[in-house]
Formats: sequence, C-alpha cells, structure tokens
Amino acid sequence: MIISASRRTDIPAFYGEWLLRCLQAGEVLVCNPVQPKQVRRVSLALQDVDALVFWTKNPGPFLRLLPDIDAMGYPSLFHFTLNPYDQMLEPGVPGVAERIATFRKLSSLVGRDRLVWRYDPVLLAGDMDAAWHAAAFRRLADALSASTSRCVISFLTDYRKIRRRMCDVRHVVPGREVICDLAGGFARTARESGIGVYACCCDTDLSSSAIMPARCIDPDLIGRISTSPLRNTRKDRGQRKACGCIESRDIGVYDTCMHGCLYCYAVSDHDLAVSRAVTGTIPVLPCSHDNRCGNDATGACFGKNRAYPDLFHSGSSPD
Repeated sequence: MIISASRRTDIPAFYGEWLLRCLQAGEVLVCNPVQPKQVRRVSLALQDVDALVFWTKNPGPFLRLLPDIDAMGYPSLFHFTLNPYDQMLEPGVPGVAERIATFRKLSSLVGRDRLVWRYDPVLLAGDMDAAWHAAAFRRLADALSASTSRCVISFLTDYRKIRRRMCDVRHVVPGREVICDLAGGFARTARESGIGVYACCCDTDLSSSAIMPARCIDPDLIGRISTSPLRNTRKDRGQRKACGCIESRDIGVYDTCMHGCLYCYAVSDHDLAVSRAVTGTIPVLPCSHDNRCGNDATGACFGKNRAYPDLFHSGSSPD
C-alpha cells in the first residue's frame, strides 16, 4: 500500500508532528471527503506500507523530522511544487529564493531521484504570459538542475470555485497550440539541465515534444526506492481520467492547508482552513488503538482533540 500525504493538504508544511505520531501509532483514521462521518482506519505499520509519497510547497518545517521517519524504515518520495508566482497567488508560501534553498537541502537529504519538482499549475494571466513562463522556468531549472532529475508540469484546471476566487486575476485558459508551444519550450530547457519533463493530467498530446504523461504515483519510480516489490499497481480509478497514477491511500483532509493559494482545488474556504488548524478542530482524529480520545463508536472525532491538544500543530504559522 502506498500512502499519499497528501493531495488534500500540505502535511510536510503544517502537520509534520501529526504524521510522525501517526507513524509511531501505526495507524491513522481517515474521513471520506464526501461523507465525513464515514471513517476508515488505515494501517501505517511498516510491513503494510510500500512507500510514503509527500506533496508539498514548503517542506522546510519537515526536514528536522526526516531522520526519525527514515530511521523507522519507510521509503519516501517527495513532490515539491516550486512555482515562480508572487504572494498575490501564493500568499502563505515562502519566497522563491527560500524555497530553492529548501529544495536543495531536501535533495541533499533524500537524493535527487527521490525528489520531483512540480511546476504546477501553469497559469497564464496578464504579464504572466508564455514568454514570462519560459524565462521563469529556465531560471528555476538552472537553480534546481543538481537537485532533481524529474519535473512534472500541469496546466490550470478551470474549476468553478477557482474561477470565482481568481476573478481579479483575469487568467486565460490556453488553447492546444499555446500548451504545445509552452510545454515544448519547457522540455528543451529542462533537457539542458538534465531534467526530464512529464505532463500531469494533460488532455493534449505532448509526445512530439518528448513529454510523456506523468504518473505522479509511479510504480517504476516507487519500485526503485521501495524495499520490496509493490503489492498493487492498479490504476487509481478515483482520480481524473487522464491521471496515470496507481492506487494509493490519501490520509489528508480538505480545507486544512493554510498556504492560501488562489488556484487551489483542495481549499474552498481559507478562513476555515486556518481556523481548523489553529483550534485543532480538523474532522479526523488519528489515534492509537487504546482510543484515549473518547471517540464515538465510528472512531470519528469532529471536535477539538482532547487527548493531544497540539496534535495538529507542527510549529508553523499561517504566515
């Protein structure tokens, strides 16, 4: 079983201590994102986990915990989203220079083959046109060339809730020709830096630019870092049609990431996300088997965590 941590929130940025306690307990309770009262107990026992796949924009607070997690024996892979946007689009994310330094530090700890750079999403608006992205991508590729061998690109999905949130940005949904030209330029630039480019959930065929569809939960990549053969390589039917990922178990919770990115699909209410994180009222309670938290019969806990009041705090602030 592959654990995804997480497409729904930034666990390394905000909930690292939470994750470490879950790993130590050997389990986690996960709410169904559509039916929150449906709760599943997911084993995190080492013998049940093929790999941990982390998704993050700021793993800085997590770096000090990595030695503990590595010592427990869990193979891990990181997807690190590093975009060139300013705080208008990514208000809670550290500056680009700081994130480049963090990327390099993480690579020195885990190795460039366990660290995937995500340029995601490609967002066209105002001065951020194709030429702007081409120049920005080159600067980042040059800065990260020694720290990763793989880049995943994705073009913005124009969800309705994102459209409302970004009405002042006046973003443009690119056509096929623009996507092909821009992605082709990315691929040529990345090759100069020794980085392969893959496209996540892209309906446009980019194979003429030597860009293959991404498998972010990739059995080949994970198989190389796992200590044993993967037990399940079935395609994840719970993802979008164009997604090439194999099955995994996501242990995150929507509306809990505090980065505040305008284009984020995982947060519908930023104020709610901050409130949940600060007060500990996140609608899931990973707990040890002795059930000290006083949960109801389903194992769900929708109030403040009484047993571990600081469980959801990793020492990071919303800023």
